[in-house]
Parts: sequence; C-alpha cells; structure tokens
Amino acid sequence: MNGIPRCVSLTTDYGLADGFVAACHGVLARLAPAVRVIDVTHLVPPADVRRGAAVLAQTVPYLPWGVHVAVVDPGVGTTRRGIALAAPGGLLVGPDNGLLVPAAEALGGVTEAVELTNPDWLGPVVSRTFHGRDVFAPVAARLALGAPPAEAGPAVDPGTLVRLPEPVVRAEPGGLSAEVLTVDHFGNVQLAAPGTLLDGLPSRVLVNGHEAVHGRTFGDAEPGTLVVYVDSAAQVAIAVNTGRAADTLQTTPGALVTITRLPRDLALGAPA
Repeated sequence: MNGIPRCVSLTTDYGLADGFVAACHGVLARLAPAVRVIDVTHLVPPADVRRGAAVLAQTVPYLPWGVHVAVVDPGVGTTRRGIALAAPGGLLVGPDNGLLVPAAEALGGVTEAVELTNPDWLGPVVSRTFHGRDVFAPVAARLALGAPPAEAGPAVDPGTLVRLPEPVVRAEPGGLSAEVLTVDHFGNVQLAAPGTLLDGLPSRVLVNGHEAVHGRTFGDAEPGTLVVYVDSAAQVAIAVNTGRAADTLQTTPGALVTITRLPRDLALGAPA
C-alpha cells in the first residue's frame, strides 16, 4: 500500500432524486471527516452491473490512491458477499457480484480479499436493502483512516470472486465484431474490443451496415455522420458528430456490432 488513503470515491446506481447518496456521504463524514470524497457517478442505470464495472475500471486509474466504493447491487440482502479488495493501486469496497474485479485489475490485480463480516466495522443497524449506507460506507471510512482490510473480516480466496462473463470480441477478415460495453451520456457506443483491432482498416467502413468514417476524433466526420475511433479508454468506439450513435445504430449494451470494410474497398484491393 502507498500509505493511508486520503480519498474515498463513490460509484452507484442510486440516482440523484433521493437521499441515498447524501446518507453515504453523511456516514463517511461522521467516521472520517478529514477524508476527501469524490463522486464518480450515481447515474449508472439501475442494476446494470456491467456498466458500473466499466465506468469504475476506466476511472479509478486517474483517481488518487484511496478507497473506491461501488454499489450496483441487485442482490443486496441475499447471500451475496460484501467484500473489500486490495490492489497495488488502491482498495475497493462493494458487493461480490463482478462489479469490483475489473477495477481491481486496472489497479494492478487483487492482492488481498476479505468478506465484510466484522460487526464492529458496520453500522449500528444494517438494513437488508441499503448496504451502501450500513456496510460499505462504514468499512470505507475505516480503511481510509488506515485500518487494515484483514480486520474487516475473514480472507477470501481471490479465485472465488464473482466475475462478469467475458464479452464477445472477434477479429474477423476485413473487420471485427464485438459486444457493446457501454453507451455514454452523449450516445457514444463503446465496444469491448481494444482499439488495436481498428489497425489497418481503411478511412471508410461499415458499422452494422451503416457507412462510417474511420477517424481519430468526432470532427473527422461531417455533422450527423458516424465515426469509428479509439476512445480515451483505448477501446473501439462509435460516435455521431453532433448526434447519438446509439440511436443511429439502434443498439444497446450487450448487443453485437460488426465493423467491416466497404465492399468497394475490397474490390479496389485496399491494403489490409
């Protein structure tokens, strides 16, 4: 570890219309008033664990070394475990439902995992439906004050942690097929494919049958036109200049998107 964490980040699907986020902030402020809290987002679509995992994994490498709490937890109150994970780049706290593992890998990999069972680390009353307030925030506060994860509960074999299914990614002759990983606020479509799979594709391609520019940024396409590019997370992404690619393609997370050369490029013998 790199010393005592001085930061706690929060990533949830709680929304902003209720007091859920404020309650978590309040627990942190009561137990660790000097610790800085960073809100990553509270607008993960409800129960969309894959979206929450992607947002968290793509954000934590840019945050200060600290404790990262994530709560997208449709299994709250069931037998699913509450866990804390240690990685070289920070600590993570949340449900054992696949949400935390990609972020732990982005921070260097899991070096320690514990189940959150120590009652002294939890709230005085633990609701069956609000573990963000009663379990994860109190644990994060104690970790942020320097307590070791091992005091939160028994060790967990990292090999038993729940992991999300691997998304579909296929390199194919003349292009690629990949699952939609996320759709952001702007309607940009991020695929599960690494950006290197675009290498060698020509300046114009087909995306699910729609003609698109293969460019470097949004402005490489005319307004209203699709552009395929490598995004800030080094993933293949599709946007519409001043529009919404998700609407143009009528696609959602989990759907398959295929990017191929235009037939005329193949006919002209464009370089592979």
